[in-house]
Amino acid sequence: MKNLKMYIDGKFVESRSGKWIDVLNPSTEEVIARQPEGTKEDVEEALKAASKAQKEWEKTPAIQRAQYLLKMAQGISDRRNEFIEIIMREQGKTRNWATIEVDATISYFEYMATFARHIEGEIIPSDNPGETIFLSKKPIGVVAGILPWNFPFFLIARKAGAALIAGCSIVLKPSQLTPENCCVFAEVVDKTGLPAGLFNVVTGKGSVVGHELAASPDIDIVSVTGSVGAGESIMKDAATNITKVSLELGGKAPVIVFPDADLDLAAQAILDSRIGNNGQICNNAERLYVHKDVKDALTAKLIEKFEAVKVGDPFSADDIDMGPLVEKRALESVEAKVEKAVKQGAKVLCGGHRVGEKGYFYAATLLDDCRQEMDIIHEETFGPVLPIVVWDNLDQVIAWANDCEYGLASSIFTNDINSAARCIRELEFGETYVNRFHFEAIQGFHAGVKKSGIGGADGKHGVEEYLRTHVTYLQTR
Repeated sequence: MKNLKMYIDGKFVESRSGKWIDVLNPSTEEVIARQPEGTKEDVEEALKAASKAQKEWEKTPAIQRAQYLLKMAQGISDRRNEFIEIIMREQGKTRNWATIEVDATISYFEYMATFARHIEGEIIPSDNPGETIFLSKKPIGVVAGILPWNFPFFLIARKAGAALIAGCSIVLKPSQLTPENCCVFAEVVDKTGLPAGLFNVVTGKGSVVGHELAASPDIDIVSVTGSVGAGESIMKDAATNITKVSLELGGKAPVIVFPDADLDLAAQAILDSRIGNNGQICNNAERLYVHKDVKDALTAKLIEKFEAVKVGDPFSADDIDMGPLVEKRALESVEAKVEKAVKQGAKVLCGGHRVGEKGYFYAATLLDDCRQEMDIIHEETFGPVLPIVVWDNLDQVIAWANDCEYGLASSIFTNDINSAARCIRELEFGETYVNRFHFEAIQGFHAGVKKSGIGGADGKHGVEEYLRTHVTYLQTR
């Protein structure tokens, strides 16, 4: 068993509490590591270091900042297989998905480095003779990054890469379910020679570490990826100092299949979008609306694919399609949601049960005879369960898709440009995928509406989350 360490002001340290929190392997339920239980004092020390370091970092030319990001990317690449296996072990990702995550993290740091020469301001015409108005972009300051457990490694890059290239410092709090990858990444950062205090890691409970970060007057933005409940809590804490928040929260992505759709393409994309990362992605396909004319044909294809999903410990074979849910509470939540759906009239076409007696495995599940008013259509499942609803009226299905408190991702399958265009216009979601699976690009902008969040990440707009404007009015003779 490994004892992890926090990383504060360029040093690897244990918590002042002297306490530890166990980390479990969700496939075996075995304790695989211990993390320090961070305290208020640990957070304050990290913030003090981050505040001091940021002042000098802001003065560093962005092209020099970029070199550190490239070193981070190379450092990950040098330990690529190690990071893949850490993620498989502590989060339960399949080898394929863990590889995707590690490689995407490398790419993200490389991509963010390119913004060194693309942080731009504006010159604005003035109403006054002899005056020029300059709008410049400056680093927002000190960043608190609160990480999720479902993409624990990639989200380091999504938050720290953008923050560092913008000229900010950052204090990260990894999920207490998946802290090892972040603690090991701190070793990569340490070897780059990045000035002490710019990158810090404090482990522990969200109720302590997360709260102290969000409520601190020394934080200039809190960037959170997590549940709606976590986002609400962070917003309340941040409100004390009117601190900016950037929140990526839950989702309940609808998939609309039209009668003219390529059903083979749709079936494969829906499967990939439902079982990806063991069904634990915010923009996973969470509810399927299929036209009555192709319902039977598509359902038959989906049953065949869902029943063929190979579930098991990711270390047992490289062809495992789906690993475990991340913890016991997640498994119990999925079981309860399926049970409630059945009581409300849903029919289990396949799956609908736990797999094995050890580990938090759940079978890929299809639910038929679902209706719009059912809880399974409105509550985020965050597991490999897909409810099916039949539609025959476009106005109605768009209204059903929008009848949701979330607004992150959506998708449609059609070969009719008019149908696609109307859905793109009228669906109330931050993302719409047309004839493809649900997964965003690093050069896009991953952002939701409604309770799916505020702000966003990726691309130039993601970098701008960590910048503030400064307007200068220059009057000359």
